[in-house]
Amino acid sequence: MIDSHWTLELLTWLEVSFIVLIGIALFAVVVMYITDISQNTHTIRKNYPVIGRFRYFFEHLGEFFRQYFFAHDREEMPFNRADRSWVYRAAKNVDSNIGFGSTLDLSEPGTLIFLNAAFPIMETDALIPSPVTLGPFCKIPYTTHSIFNISGMSYGAISSPAITALSRGAAKACCWLNTGEGGLSPYHLEGGCDLVFQIGTAKYGVRDLEGNLSDARLLELAAIPQVKMFEIKLSQGAKPGKGGILPAEKVSAEVALIRGIPEGEASISPNGHLDIRSVIDLLKMINHIRTVTGKPVGFKAVLGEKNWLVDLINEIRIQGLEAAPDFITLDSADGGSGAAPQPLMDHVGLPIKESLPWVTALLLEAGLKERIKIIVAGKLVTPHMVAWALASGADFVNSARGFMFALGCIQALQCHKNTCPTGITTHNRKLQKGLDPTNKAERVAAYHYNITKSVSMIAHSCGAAEPRQLKSEHIHIVNANGFSVPLAEINPQPLIFIPPEPHIPNTETLTKN
Repeated sequence: MIDSHWTLELLTWLEVSFIVLIGIALFAVVVMYITDISQNTHTIRKNYPVIGRFRYFFEHLGEFFRQYFFAHDREEMPFNRADRSWVYRAAKNVDSNIGFGSTLDLSEPGTLIFLNAAFPIMETDALIPSPVTLGPFCKIPYTTHSIFNISGMSYGAISSPAITALSRGAAKACCWLNTGEGGLSPYHLEGGCDLVFQIGTAKYGVRDLEGNLSDARLLELAAIPQVKMFEIKLSQGAKPGKGGILPAEKVSAEVALIRGIPEGEASISPNGHLDIRSVIDLLKMINHIRTVTGKPVGFKAVLGEKNWLVDLINEIRIQGLEAAPDFITLDSADGGSGAAPQPLMDHVGLPIKESLPWVTALLLEAGLKERIKIIVAGKLVTPHMVAWALASGADFVNSARGFMFALGCIQALQCHKNTCPTGITTHNRKLQKGLDPTNKAERVAAYHYNITKSVSMIAHSCGAAEPRQLKSEHIHIVNANGFSVPLAEINPQPLIFIPPEPHIPNTETLTKN
């Protein structure tokens, strides 16, 4: 009897609950119907009340269905599944071998083919990446072996546990971490890694109350042993010609304090440095910062119009080698971990495959390739692209999104919002809780180790003892007819920047004639 009584009560409760839920659902449908037919903003919703809302829902779901179900391994943008899978395996330090052949179409125009040597380098003869020194005229030059480093990602754009993991991982990997333009946070310092301090157009972290460059702040940063170099950001791949964009919802109290801006207001940097309006201004700023800090100074830019670099080279010839930047960080137009307007993201600036060979040839022609080191960035997350960059003249490769994948990024395309599901680009504590800095630091270090190992493997196959011995002669590229040609034959050449000597006629000959 007792069981029957409780069963009856349970059934009654379920019936009432079901009726209530049906009532709430019907009420919600009525509210949505009235809302849809009353508004004049969305045509679909007005013409098809309630049902029209599914269009936006399916449009949102389409991103995830394409990513996980419909796109082939080599199709997806900005990074396809094959490349992401390699990075994930490298970061987890698991077997990256594959079976039954490559899924890469070797007849696709633009495909890179490395020319293996008949007698590859034996493991006993292999070398670690050679050391490179930046800032030979500085009081405190910087020397590093690392060929692969972490590109600029500001605190604010990415979360505190993400930066903590990157800092710890970079220390384990013995590579540098670029701070991005958002200033120096405690999380950058936590791991004890080498840091490159980036000076953006708003000069966050090194500005006075009026927003001007502060020598006092520069001296404070220069006194930190971890800060090895300073980088002046002229432009970045995601948005050439526009400053940094940090939405208001990501400007937390701590971010605001570090940047020196109001909390909860969007952080929009100027689209250029107010005090750098020419190549003469740029060299003046580089030398001023180098004099104040005693450390190497260079600049970051996306190459578009090229004449300004030619003018820069000519000005260096006038002022002397000591006046030259210690490095140029060349970003690609297809960079893009930060928020950016789509017209700039899609159509402004040159990709790294075109700009890097040109800049390399320009510096070689000017006799400045040894003086000015080249750092490159832009979708270089896999070994073959890093190897290509080194062979094309880069001294170092930077990556932001590669290390984001190592942190667990799933390419949800929500970097500019505060809703990143992996906790990397959000300040939402609930979303951050799944990102364990200790675990992710190991993955950052493993990714760096495996990419360096794999680039070295490509170099050894080509007969080079270490990655920095790779040259463009080691590479072919597939052209439009499906056959490969030497990469060196199609690399763009620089402008002729050295004025020709004026022709002075022989006066004696003219007199005789």
